[in-house]
Amino acid sequence: MGTLTGAQIADAGLDGWTFLLGTLHTRIRTPNFAAGLALVAAVGAEAERVDHHPDLDLRYTHVDVRLWSHDAGGVTGRDLRLARTITALAAEAGLALSYAGLSRLELALDSPEHAAVAPFWRAVLAWDQARPDDDEVRDPAGALPTIWFQGSGRDEPRQRWHPDVWVDPAEVTPRMEAALAAGGSLVSDAEAPNFWVLADPDGNRVCLCTWQGRG
Repeated sequence: MGTLTGAQIADAGLDGWTFLLGTLHTRIRTPNFAAGLALVAAVGAEAERVDHHPDLDLRYTHVDVRLWSHDAGGVTGRDLRLARTITALAAEAGLALSYAGLSRLELALDSPEHAAVAPFWRAVLAWDQARPDDDEVRDPAGALPTIWFQGSGRDEPRQRWHPDVWVDPAEVTPRMEAALAAGGSLVSDAEAPNFWVLADPDGNRVCLCTWQGRG
């Protein structure tokens, strides 16, 4: 089963859903915990019926849903189908979906030789062995940020860590404007709309990333 690109997912027209770091996301606001629990039960029953299971995060005022096909390593057609079903279940309960404010955090370690440092991070985090040629270390439970290793030079001084914040394309402008108003600066937009590089007043860098411009 082939995985879908960001453009293909956008063309599917899933209202309230966004594609972040290889997975589909939405947030369903609930008036109370009981309403969220009832929604989780309904989604769980449907997930069992179709034998395809989302990641659900139940909070007092919302339920976060994340969808991807673990066996395929990305979003597939069955995720789109389940997303539409979850949208319908939320609508039946009088609840609305939105991606506003949603983001995923990925940590990038700038290193001249990632093969030498990746085993250390895999060991200290007690995460599963990745492929030898993989440039990422991932939490198999999906609870902690992925660490990926970006090639860099050895010249000092250099920033070794930087966060990548994955957002929906519609979220980039307001977040960037807020960051600049808070004293930050735009370092580079050369790779936009793939990512923008920003820096805080002390020069620490962060990338705002989207699915756009990627395969």
